[in-house]
Amino acid sequence: MTEVRPPAAPSAALWERDEELAAIAEAVDVLCADRHSPGTLLVLRGEAGLGKTALLAETRRIAEQRGCTVWSARGGETLRTVPFNVVRQLLQPALVSMLPEEAREYLGDWYGIAGPALGITDPGERQADPQGVCEGLVAAVRRLARRDWPLVLLIDDAHWADQETLYWLAAFAERLADLSVLVVVARRPGEITGVSARHLDAVAEAAGRPVTNLSALTPEAAAGLTRATLGENADAAFCREVWAVTGGNPYETVELLAKVQDTELDPVEAHAGELRELNRSARGGGLVARLEELGIDATRFAWAAAILGDGITVDLVAQLATLGPDAAARCAERLRGARILTERHSASSGPAELEFVHPLIATAVYNSIPDALRRAMHGIAARIVTDSGRGAAAAARHLLEVHPDDDEELVWQLREAAREHLAVGAPDAARRCLERALEEPPRPEVHAHVLHELGSATFLTAPARTIGHLRTALGMPGLDGDRRVDAVIRLSQALLHNDQMEEAVRTVEAEAARMPAGPTRMRLQAVQFMWEGVHAGESLTPDRSERLAELAATCTGRDNAERALLILRGFDAMMRGENAEEIAEICDRALVNGRLAPGLGWTDNEWGVELLLMLASSYAYTDRLDRAEALYSEALQAYDTAGWGGGHLVLAHAYVGLAHRRRGRLEAAENSLRESLSLAERVGRGLPLYWTATCNLVDTLLARGHVDEAWAMAERHGFAPPYPSTVVLPDPRSVRGRLLLAVGRTKEGVNELEAAEKAAAAARGHHNPVHVFAAADLARALATEDPARAARLAVDVRRRAERLGTDTAIGEALRVAAALETGQRAVRLAGQAVTYLESSPCQYEHAAARIEYGVLARSVPDLERGVALARSCGADGLVERARAELATGVGLR
Repeated sequence: MTEVRPPAAPSAALWERDEELAAIAEAVDVLCADRHSPGTLLVLRGEAGLGKTALLAETRRIAEQRGCTVWSARGGETLRTVPFNVVRQLLQPALVSMLPEEAREYLGDWYGIAGPALGITDPGERQADPQGVCEGLVAAVRRLARRDWPLVLLIDDAHWADQETLYWLAAFAERLADLSVLVVVARRPGEITGVSARHLDAVAEAAGRPVTNLSALTPEAAAGLTRATLGENADAAFCREVWAVTGGNPYETVELLAKVQDTELDPVEAHAGELRELNRSARGGGLVARLEELGIDATRFAWAAAILGDGITVDLVAQLATLGPDAAARCAERLRGARILTERHSASSGPAELEFVHPLIATAVYNSIPDALRRAMHGIAARIVTDSGRGAAAAARHLLEVHPDDDEELVWQLREAAREHLAVGAPDAARRCLERALEEPPRPEVHAHVLHELGSATFLTAPARTIGHLRTALGMPGLDGDRRVDAVIRLSQALLHNDQMEEAVRTVEAEAARMPAGPTRMRLQAVQFMWEGVHAGESLTPDRSERLAELAATCTGRDNAERALLILRGFDAMMRGENAEEIAEICDRALVNGRLAPGLGWTDNEWGVELLLMLASSYAYTDRLDRAEALYSEALQAYDTAGWGGGHLVLAHAYVGLAHRRRGRLEAAENSLRESLSLAERVGRGLPLYWTATCNLVDTLLARGHVDEAWAMAERHGFAPPYPSTVVLPDPRSVRGRLLLAVGRTKEGVNELEAAEKAAAAARGHHNPVHVFAAADLARALATEDPARAARLAVDVRRRAERLGTDTAIGEALRVAAALETGQRAVRLAGQAVTYLESSPCQYEHAAARIEYGVLARSVPDLERGVALARSCGADGLVERARAELATGVGLR
């Protein structure tokens, strides 16, 4: 480190920060040089008082000097429960400069998704998806950053930022490579744990460079700063004591030297002993004593400012501190003079705002308020915020601090705040409100409703908590009618997500048994059949398929409960490999004029995504690909429009990819599935949706002939036993067996395919040969080693295919039969396979059959046509095989 003072430093806290300042200046230069340069992220980490805020201030000065736009925000210790607080601060300069129409036009489709979180538009009625809101905020900042280039974003005290902002920041930091913007984040080490800490760690990892860890001043630097402040006559002993008393902390050093100046203490060794007492008066209890010396009104003003935390205006503080306008103005001036408060840098044209000179001061003042008085002041602050018309959510952080007192009105306010939080995509904030409401406690007739709402708030983030809350709620009086049924179904969903499949089924089964015959009972029965239908193991109740068929036979599709049962019956029949025409007819009856019924849309919450995926998949595996593709594409569009990310978007991309794969558009399938898997990584490994994305991508890569890449993908993403307990399409064991055969691990592949056959038979007779193709691959693998068994398998595959009755299934069965024969019989079977698959919508299978027929019949035209088909599918492996045959040319006609 250098002892030389920074020549143009506006702050004494920048001593010995040459390396940091050089890195900041370089980053600003890179930003300004080219609007297409990649973004830069700098992370400054240091204990309180080491100069993080001063470095950010200097970054602003350097950037503005270069003509940059600078937006800044700061986390607050008492504001961590306010969702989107810091990101709102950050975007305030852009938002206040726009008219509502401009913001709507600029943000486009993201306006309705990110707008409520940013506070520029009212939220919708439905619960917002946190992942979608995060994506919307990322898109919003990216668009604004392009408009305001060169743009610098400064975030101070990120360790105190709200969880929703940190979620956004981590996602935004990952995508800086293609956006020219400089982001500088300052934080303390430690301070937070849990989810927020993981988000901050992700930000640091995304920086792509080491985190800058700030250190304390050296004795030499402390001496230089002392003499620069007090004069060159400060002797060495006095300077050494300044360093010893402050531990080299820049903030404490600056404050101590200011106190020395205020007291006109001569900086010589004889007075060095007084420094320790002066330093105590600048922080902690000493700061509180100094505050009290300013008078009771100034103390009340400072307390009120600490309670408010942000948006600190003289008028608002006057209301909270019960001071007159003139007295409040005098207090503000007195506190500014005492270096406790300062005017906040803001782009807003509203009343001037104040902030504490340093977070250490804010913390000390807040903690100095007597506990009972602090809680009472939060209650008054909540009323002031509510009376100002800002809503329950804005008042919530104050309501959380009020002492429990059996207040019915407070419970209502907290429930209302929770609803507002959920509407903008902040379920964790909603959870805090509802947990606090339970402490009040609620009235007996309301208690179960609060637990129900709490269970819904924790559903996406903590299904185990949801289970406990909803079980308790259902055991209490108060939940009746549809609300009770909703709670039972939500409980069953949470049990399902928590891998408690049997309990999920039993929960709805028991509730259905309590109900008289009618739509409500039928709805519960449908949910029971749905959970059993997605279970990959043995049936949880005997004769399930028979009972489902019997119940569905009475349904005409007059309401959504009946439509759900028809969908479930169609899916069960598809999985079992029943007649495709009948399956399609059953599924068609679940539609209204060929469309999804109102209340059964992709973003409707009553039934969930599983039911509609069953419907679309029933079409996909019965050769009704046009209907399947329409439904999958509708899902993707619906989730994009509504801003639903997370698992919903993962599944939408995965099933769009599945439709492409079934159609034979392999490159498009790979792109969709890679996007799905990328999104799934953020949601979490090991979930059924993660398996869906991985399984389909491996299957697609194998179809393309990219065997090594498929194997690497499987290894990287854990595509191996144990398999999930829920159904994945296509059958993962079959795909895994095919993969093992492709990489030459034949014995393992055969074992895996045999296991797939046994598992399919155990799972209520899942014998659709299109999605469980293990028998077909196993027959080919055993053709030489055990031809008799291979022949029996081929016969069984053909029997199943003819039962299903689709061109794809029959054509594929004929391909297997041809592979086990020789001579003209093989040629004849291969030709029949081509005839069927030519009528199939699955072009990849048609291309494979055409090439196989060309080889067996030694037909150049068929090989060339097969090459053209394979090339259009993106099936590189088939193209190479056909070209090799054509190049050899032996015996071809």
